[in-house]
Amino acid sequence: MEKLLIIDDNSDIRQQLKWGLGDEYTPLLAGDVNEGIALYQKHQPKVVILDLGLPPHEDTSVEGFRGLGELLELNPYVKVIMLTGNSERENALRAMQMGAYDFFPKPPILGELKVVLGRAFHLTNLEEQNRSLQRSLEQKSSESCGMIGQCPEMLSIFSTIKKVASSDVSVFITGENGTGKELVAQAIHEAGLRKKNPFVAINCGAIPENLMESELFGHEKGSFTGAHAMVQGKLQYANKGTLFLDEIGEMPVNLQVKLLRFLQEGVIQRVGGRLDIPVDTRTVCATNVDIVKAIKEGKFREDLYYRISVISIHLPPLRERGDDILLLANYFLRMLNEEYHKKVRRFSSAAVNFLKTYEWPGNVRELRNRIQRAIIMSDANVLEPADLGCESESPAPDEDTDAIPTTSLREARDKVERDMISAAIDRQNGNIVKAAEVLGVSRPTLYDLMKKHNLTPLAATDKTAG
Repeated sequence: MEKLLIIDDNSDIRQQLKWGLGDEYTPLLAGDVNEGIALYQKHQPKVVILDLGLPPHEDTSVEGFRGLGELLELNPYVKVIMLTGNSERENALRAMQMGAYDFFPKPPILGELKVVLGRAFHLTNLEEQNRSLQRSLEQKSSESCGMIGQCPEMLSIFSTIKKVASSDVSVFITGENGTGKELVAQAIHEAGLRKKNPFVAINCGAIPENLMESELFGHEKGSFTGAHAMVQGKLQYANKGTLFLDEIGEMPVNLQVKLLRFLQEGVIQRVGGRLDIPVDTRTVCATNVDIVKAIKEGKFREDLYYRISVISIHLPPLRERGDDILLLANYFLRMLNEEYHKKVRRFSSAAVNFLKTYEWPGNVRELRNRIQRAIIMSDANVLEPADLGCESESPAPDEDTDAIPTTSLREARDKVERDMISAAIDRQNGNIVKAAEVLGVSRPTLYDLMKKHNLTPLAATDKTAG
């Protein structure tokens, strides 16, 4: 039988509950908080009945709140049912806000209490099964390639990663910002024959054009002003390993020619040098731009595209991944709880609805950033939409809340998105980099969203510091 801990200083109530519930549960009886905590640590029951007024302060709720706090500290998932007097309703509601499962008036009516207990045990068993299933899914995903996902599109991607990892073919990854393109590249490297050698990542969109050639190929001493010594490029650092070229669509056309030569011949020349240097590296490339359009516009070489895209992998945006959103959210919740030593138990039903219906323009990166910020800033056991950055307005008292909405769900989402972006830019005094950090999206994504919503504030700047 399931163990049930009863903490109450009234011996008559303890005995009444023991006799009334003993056929269905194994009661553990305690007369004060310290005794109750000791029994809990020894037996780990899933459900606890806790009186609010306990010695040495029977006339207040101090000990009851202390007991609730310590129980939830030991196990955020324990279900605590508070026993309250008629005058303690306000304190009972406060206990619910702290994380209590339910409250029950004294003296308890046995039949009604059994119903509440039955629900509590059923819920905690379902939650345990759900957490076990999530850990199993995460473990399977981790074994696959270090990524989390169970939607058909992601399972297909995991299968592709396993197939291509053991070869040296070039892989081309596409997808929106924040979908995990670098994680896919790392997964291919870690599952392949080169995993003991370097994985070198370079973001082509983050390096000034006049420095990119030197960054990739290296330079000889004296090859240009300030070149006081010979420097190896990232290609040479990735020798015997994997080079990940992110945002390759941003690479200047003249450098695309040099990269194509390297891919064809396996040799490089440093800037200012004439010596052919053999380099053996696997190349994985990624972009979030429409590469076919870039080819038509002459911004990307077609022959290079065919060289780097022997295998193509497209990562779906988070909004199209269905139940993966909650799978990832709960994974980040548990991981970040451990990292920051917090005791956030779960998302509220309203927060779950927000997670499932929000468009996620910053994709998985934005999801993680929002949960990270919520866990750091929130003192509650349950995260609400406001903790995740969803600022919703309550309807005015005279509004007809049952009326048919005058706008579509997409229009409402767009309005919330536009208002959040505008507010973030204003709060950061027009600093786009800082606004992007606050919103949990990349700078290019924020520019795309500003364009989408026709946001062109005169104060907006692209400062990288200050």
